[in-house]
Amino acid sequence: MPKINMKLHFAWLLAILLGFSSCEKSPEVVPNLRSKLDYSLLTTATPYKQYFIDAKGDTTVDLKSGNTHYKMFQALNYYLGAAVRDNKALDANLMKAMYANSANSFTDIVSLKIVGTELNTSGLALRNITASSKSSTEAESARARLDALMGEMATVSNSYANTASKGVAGKLGTYLVDAKGIETAQIIQKSLIGALQLDYIGNVLLNTGLAANNYTVVSGKKYTALEHHWDEAYALLTLNPIYLAGSTNTVRGTSESFLGSYIWEYNKASYANFHLAFLKGRAAIVNNDMTELKKQAAYIRNESEKAIAAAAVGYLAKWKSGTTDAARAHAIGEGLGFIYSLRYCASYNVDAKFSDDILNALINSPNGFWDLTNDKINAASEAISTKFKL
Repeated sequence: MPKINMKLHFAWLLAILLGFSSCEKSPEVVPNLRSKLDYSLLTTATPYKQYFIDAKGDTTVDLKSGNTHYKMFQALNYYLGAAVRDNKALDANLMKAMYANSANSFTDIVSLKIVGTELNTSGLALRNITASSKSSTEAESARARLDALMGEMATVSNSYANTASKGVAGKLGTYLVDAKGIETAQIIQKSLIGALQLDYIGNVLLNTGLAANNYTVVSGKKYTALEHHWDEAYALLTLNPIYLAGSTNTVRGTSESFLGSYIWEYNKASYANFHLAFLKGRAAIVNNDMTELKKQAAYIRNESEKAIAAAAVGYLAKWKSGTTDAARAHAIGEGLGFIYSLRYCASYNVDAKFSDDILNALINSPNGFWDLTNDKINAASEAISTKFKL
């Protein structure tokens, strides 16, 4: 029996091992697209666009799509207010067209610096991003609900000259309510704060959207997909270069609407940190620092959701402290809209059933607002406060 040459045997084994290792793919190391950014440069007084530039010195920030959606929301909300502001009946088809951005439905609104043609030709629509973190069935249900509410708003607006009472739509003070005493315009506005802003910013752009590409720029653009997701979130929250600049607990320093306003009003402990959180998150994208990025995204999501919950409880309290039917109806209208929006508070694991159970216990009675009692309000407040640890 031939003797085995041990040196040849080990050489043969080594060759096999090297062969296997050469077939394995080495992890691909992709260099940062941008130069590292020092987090210490960022302060609450830093304009959002200041430090986010490419190697040529061009800005990598594009706020247009987020700001366009924001202005569409402003325009729709402005039209909703015309029933009271201008004493006029509203057109359901026009509201739905604005929501879907069809039929050149947007017009100029000078006071809001809105140019109708810019919105009409943007290729964007509020409807398309409503409830977009949900399944297609759930999203379409949320969108159909808003379409239906716009139809209800048109019907209610025909009663602008009436004085509302139990079973009769009309005005309570300066607020227009339906036959059950519900201020439909507030339900639409607050539902969009949740289904549009809270959901798209928190559950899409700053959650699943964080998995977007950050190593190559989008074709024809100066930003990566991940950079743009973050910028779009900021631009859907505010039109200002510094969110809530100069604000104190008693004075809001900038003009803000919708979610951006209620964060200041109902999250006094955290509103001052939001702008810096957005800056640090954007810098983390520049630095490919996923730990910091996820930390800032979680902060923005959690504190935004907390503001929505606190607003719901706050308006329920205003129903109790209201001294007129008008004040109480306005308070419950805002509160109901925020309670609906709780279903988009994914960080707190809130689902549609939680929202619907509270809503049904409050107003699923023949006369809605007119049947409310302290016990109903207290039960709703306790359920929300417990869930969100308020």
